Amino acid sequence: MSVDIATVKRVARLARIAVSEDDALRMAGELNTILGFVEQLNEVDVTGVEPMTSVIPMAMKKRQDAVTDGDKAADIVANAPATDENFFLVPKVVE
Repeated sequence: MSVDIATVKRVARLARIAVSEDDALRMAGELNTILGFVEQLNEVDVTGVEPMTSVIPMAMKKRQDAVTDGDKAADIVANAPATDENFFLVPKVVE
């Protein structure tokens, strides 16, 4: 697959990005390089390879699924300019 300057300009217009003629020419080359690399990746035989998220096997760390109030209300409102019983006080904005 090859990307030409018209395609770059069309994508730029769809993305609402202003692209000059020189930038479009440069981007076409860069996109063709990226697509060439993707084509190389498609040639790799991955049959029998399990999907993985890391190169080393690891178990996901899990915490107990328990509902708590967090015990952090005082810490959360500590830097607020005005509070009342662990609630933020804000000025009235609607009459």
